[in-house]
Amino acid sequence: MLSTKRSVNAQPNVLLVEDDEILALAYLEYLKSEPCNTSHRSTVSSAIELIRQIPPDIVLLDILLPDASGLEVLDYIQSNAMPVSVIVMTSEGSIDNAVEAMRAGAFDFLVKPISATRFTATFKNALERQTLRRKVDAYEGAFTQNGSYGFIGSSLVMQSVYRIIASTAASNATAFITGESGTGKEICAAAVHSQSPRRNKPLVILNCAAIPKDLMESEIFGHITGAFTGATADRKGAAARADGGTMFFDEIAEMDLALQAKLLRFVQTGVYQQVGSDKTERADVRLVCATNRNPMEEVEAGRFREDLYYRLHVIPIELPPLRDRDGDVIAIAEHMLAKFAKEETKRFSSFSTEVKALFLSYSWPGNVRQLENTIRNIVVLQDGTEVTREMLPELLQDISVDGIATKAANTESTAIAPLWLTEKRAIEEAIRHCNGNIPKAAHLLEISNSTIYRKRRDWAAREEKARLSRQQP
Repeated sequence: MLSTKRSVNAQPNVLLVEDDEILALAYLEYLKSEPCNTSHRSTVSSAIELIRQIPPDIVLLDILLPDASGLEVLDYIQSNAMPVSVIVMTSEGSIDNAVEAMRAGAFDFLVKPISATRFTATFKNALERQTLRRKVDAYEGAFTQNGSYGFIGSSLVMQSVYRIIASTAASNATAFITGESGTGKEICAAAVHSQSPRRNKPLVILNCAAIPKDLMESEIFGHITGAFTGATADRKGAAARADGGTMFFDEIAEMDLALQAKLLRFVQTGVYQQVGSDKTERADVRLVCATNRNPMEEVEAGRFREDLYYRLHVIPIELPPLRDRDGDVIAIAEHMLAKFAKEETKRFSSFSTEVKALFLSYSWPGNVRQLENTIRNIVVLQDGTEVTREMLPELLQDISVDGIATKAANTESTAIAPLWLTEKRAIEEAIRHCNGNIPKAAHLLEISNSTIYRKRRDWAAREEKARLSRQQP
């Protein structure tokens, strides 16, 4: 496979393949004001030769060329898996060729005669696509080089998270992490700290939901002897222990309103008082917060101070649920299977095709934590080399591979499935065919990416409703 990866800021290489000299001059004139390096060839053979030497980012391709069909250039690009946007140019009588080119992977087509406005608009769309592709390549490269910060998965939504972590870590601004339970908020906080200039200082974690309200202030700021019953000695709080480092408030929305006022003062000034003391202390800490609730809803409900929210919500990091991470669920499951099999000295090394399909179809309401518990349960209670459906916990056994219908529904004697279920099967099959690549599946299905994401949310809601109805007596 030929490589065309270049830096994000490099000017794109554009190849014009057109045998009509007058038209070629016109198209080159259109491109003069565009930020690109332009080359021109008039035959298929010379175009392919140049592509071998200087891989292009965009190809403007005439179909009717003197030595062969321009589609051979497109076929060469596709055969070598080159990330090139090909714009096909054809006469009005050759629309069928343009349609064939689109099916073969062309980005767009133009029908001659081509106006300057239409030519430029189509070219800019291709240019924007290539710029986005280079950015994604750059993020993937950074991810490969720097590691996954404790996460597993390379879906586009996670690539965005990795980029935000890298940018956030370099600053001293407060990070506010949101996401459903089990999405990895503590891992994210640790990543921000480990990549920051404070990495050699402590990361102190406080779970606001696990610490009794009466003890929370002491946990944060410490106390002196006799401050309250049981305070038999001075004790440093998290602020003092994290001096120079990072404090992570997990589930901060659980914090009592009265204590939020004292935390606000500390956030604003870096000054605090130990419980029972009149002496002021100072600590230099970077704050990271997290909650599985919607923080603005908590503010509107009066459960979270608005002024504290705006002090803390400086750099938001939203962690996606597992169901929105494309094929990451398989990569995570395989990693955990290898890890737990080693810990338990079991032989497991793979999942059956049916189990993989079920994992991809299931909505995972408990996210990565639920998946982790599921894999550990299988490894501890079962044995073998391959995980099969029969080994899955009962909850997953009751879900069809389609992720919606239950065993009971499968026993219904009907030859016609509901339209939404038929549609779901087609879409999920396309996603599996594309190895979890939703944009590619959307292209094959001739629908938008957002349509697939929206429908998956609807299906997840249906599944949850079905699960709850089964639990009712």
